[in-house]
Amino acid sequence: MTDSSKPLTGDVIPPRKKATPGALEGFAALNQLVGAARECITIHALENTKQARIQAYAHTEIARIKAAESVLRDYFAQAFAERRVTTDAMFERLDAAIETGDSQVISDVVRAVVDIAKSSPLKDMGDLSQIRAALDDPDQVWDL
Repeated sequence: MTDSSKPLTGDVIPPRKKATPGALEGFAALNQLVGAARECITIHALENTKQARIQAYAHTEIARIKAAESVLRDYFAQAFAERRVTTDAMFERLDAAIETGDSQVISDVVRAVVDIAKSSPLKDMGDLSQIRAALDDPDQVWDL
């Protein structure tokens, strides 16, 4: 056999072990772990506080909306009740004018009915953009 065909002989050297971290590296890792946990707890508490504020704000806004809804419902009830009385009276006049054949009264009543139909109860409230701005204003105080 030639030199290259001979088997190798010798001792197998085990792989070198990694150096174990020293006490300072272990302490630094522990500090990082404690710091990260403390930051997590702080952020969790902060986010819970934000959630509580958002819920309180939502409850306040819902109460404001319900109060405004109540006022608006009352307004519509009154505005349409007044219109109902007025239109009922006009139609009674129209029926009477038709029975008597008074074309002038018929014309006047029909014109008045059309005028009422053209107007909106909200028209009397003023500029609706001001109402929208008030609804969007978180500091708006609604008097009931």
